[in-house]
Amino acid sequence: MTTFNRGRTSRRAPRHALLAACGLGLIVQPGLASAQDSDAARSETIRSSDGGLDEIIVTAPHFVPTGAISANKTDIPLIETPQSVSVITRDQIDLLHFVDVQQAVRYTAGVFGENYGPDQRYDFITVRGFTPKQYIDGLAAPISTTIYSVGVDLYAFDAVDILKGPSSVLYGNAPPGGLYNLTSRRASSTFGGEVTAQYGYEEYRPDDYKEIAATVTGPVNGSLNARMTFLYRDRDGKIDDVRSHRVFLAPTATWNIGSGTSLTGLFYFQRDKVQGDTFSFLPVYGTLLPNPNGRIPRGTNLGEPSLNIIRRHQMAAGYEFSHEFSPALTFKSNVKWNRYNEGGPEDAVYGGAGLVNTTDPEDPSYFRTVGRYNFTYFEKVRSFAMDNRLSGKFETGTVRHKVLLGVDMRNVFNYALFGFGGATEIDLYNPVYGAPQDTPPLGVSFGFPVAPFNNQRLKQTGAYAQDQVNFGDLFITLGGRYDWVRVRNYNSDTTTKQSKFTYRVGANYVTASGFSPYVSYATSFEPVLGTDANTGKEFKPSTGRQIEGGIKYDARGLPDDVKLFATASIFKINQKNVVSTAPSVTPVSGTQSGEVEVYGGELELVGRFHDQLSINASYSYNHSEVIKSAIAVEVGAPLPTTPKHKLSMFVDYTLKRGSLGGLGFGAGGRYTSSSAGSLPGPFNATVYDAPGVTLFDATVHYDIPGWRFAINGSNVFDKLYVARCASASGCGYGAGRLILGSVTRRF
Repeated sequence: MTTFNRGRTSRRAPRHALLAACGLGLIVQPGLASAQDSDAARSETIRSSDGGLDEIIVTAPHFVPTGAISANKTDIPLIETPQSVSVITRDQIDLLHFVDVQQAVRYTAGVFGENYGPDQRYDFITVRGFTPKQYIDGLAAPISTTIYSVGVDLYAFDAVDILKGPSSVLYGNAPPGGLYNLTSRRASSTFGGEVTAQYGYEEYRPDDYKEIAATVTGPVNGSLNARMTFLYRDRDGKIDDVRSHRVFLAPTATWNIGSGTSLTGLFYFQRDKVQGDTFSFLPVYGTLLPNPNGRIPRGTNLGEPSLNIIRRHQMAAGYEFSHEFSPALTFKSNVKWNRYNEGGPEDAVYGGAGLVNTTDPEDPSYFRTVGRYNFTYFEKVRSFAMDNRLSGKFETGTVRHKVLLGVDMRNVFNYALFGFGGATEIDLYNPVYGAPQDTPPLGVSFGFPVAPFNNQRLKQTGAYAQDQVNFGDLFITLGGRYDWVRVRNYNSDTTTKQSKFTYRVGANYVTASGFSPYVSYATSFEPVLGTDANTGKEFKPSTGRQIEGGIKYDARGLPDDVKLFATASIFKINQKNVVSTAPSVTPVSGTQSGEVEVYGGELELVGRFHDQLSINASYSYNHSEVIKSAIAVEVGAPLPTTPKHKLSMFVDYTLKRGSLGGLGFGAGGRYTSSSAGSLPGPFNATVYDAPGVTLFDATVHYDIPGWRFAINGSNVFDKLYVARCASASGCGYGAGRLILGSVTRRF
């Protein structure tokens, strides 16, 4: 079998100069090695001969995951992990041309995305009913108190690991539904890379999507490897007059200092400019419910397109140091500094105030004129995070141990201001822009000064330990952690101190044929700021617990060219000490009497057969319910954006032989049942459920050595549907048809 020639000796000099430039002036950022290591075999197209017939073979060695080091912070494979973990690899991302994490979870069990449609800034997803916190290379992203995502571009990463259920034992404060970790592309000791160009349209809009991206990696000298990743994107939105621009740059380098010692530095910078509303805040009448004037067009923009410009800059710098004292003892240290700034202009205007006339049909404004808000904001986050851990392997008699000891800490400052007031009205069906607007300055709401929305510093330190004990085919995992959290709130000039012990215990029995039944129990916590309105005491941390059982299968008894990983699980999550309150400036005011329960089951399969056939399939059942609440109408209500059922499958097949060798086709469908847009309460007397929807995706691709040509379509039949109605004036349509054509040159 002959692989495609990646380059000739005469090209080494410019190649080394390019890679040296990648590492020059590098500012280092955190790293956490992934199961999809950059030095391992990568996806490529090769030409071979079988019985005199030419074959085109498209390899995807990491399409099916085998590990996710973020699940255990050590080299325990998924089959031995007593927890449901989904890994979306770079090979899967490339095949289906996922643009962001919201799209990447379309075929993942228990995870729901695009609840606000195709947002161009953040990744809005839920895991088992809860919003997960985002991690990058094993360390917390610089998230704010309101949004658990920073929207770093998916092209920057090799894999998305989704840890389902409580994960506080290794990561500290986190919601009980889980978290997700993004693993950055790493430098490789083998020269290679790609340049890819994409062009496409959404909902019959030409010139909608343009992108150029590239990544190149290889050795600079005998001990230094480098990589540079770059992306530029110019994209329209599903809403009229919305356009976004993104620039992303990420150099990285690994210095192999000596035998068993390495230092990896990473850096990324991303700049976003989004013009217009990414979510339209349409009224329920005309979207989910009938309107006498007809359905509201999908592209309706209720804001001021020329005024609503959001700018965001973010960067991260840090390092991972690894030293192997012996084959049985390794030390790793991860460090990361983050800066995040986002804001909009003072004269920005958005919809969301609702219909102004639903009673007088004689008035021209009847069911067609809506109120608007003037809203401006600014937010900055500064964070530092560190994780130091020691992992060891030893035996006591016939019992083998994998032990992990670690200490991590983070220091996060978050400052946010907003200005809020009324604005001019607009016609839903014939919007006219350009009317003069009042402009409330930052820190003013409806003419009255307010405190910053958020002005606080969080410091957290955690010490954790884990031991995987192996008795033959039985693996028992025990883990515990203690956290100290200190939050200084500058709005109220108060300091809150909270501490909590969390733990996990689980067992897997791995058979010779690759089946692994497992069971686990895990706990989580999140600090809650403020004082209980009834007791006058400071809030306790919100706590979660989960019991989970299931079976995994890794097809180890099948032929080598059959790769398969499947998980079937059932679970039950309970969250206590939930504060029942209306939204307010931190610290919140309410009473800590709430309790939430979620239970369900999941089936997930990822397979790759004979380097020809790929399958992604999943099914989820989630029953969520508010068990206790100080707001009586909440009791018995399901959690928002948590459909009971999700069913999805995508199948792709590539021809190997003949004149059509290298040509492939794929098709898939995904169904989600109805889901609530919000919890009931004082401001949501009526809860509006987004109806169930079935969407279809497809791909056509052609691969030859060094080149890939592809056309990918999502929601190919352009199904018009409402993704969410958070209130009577907060509805939005889901993602429409998106067709992307791409050309990729690999070397």
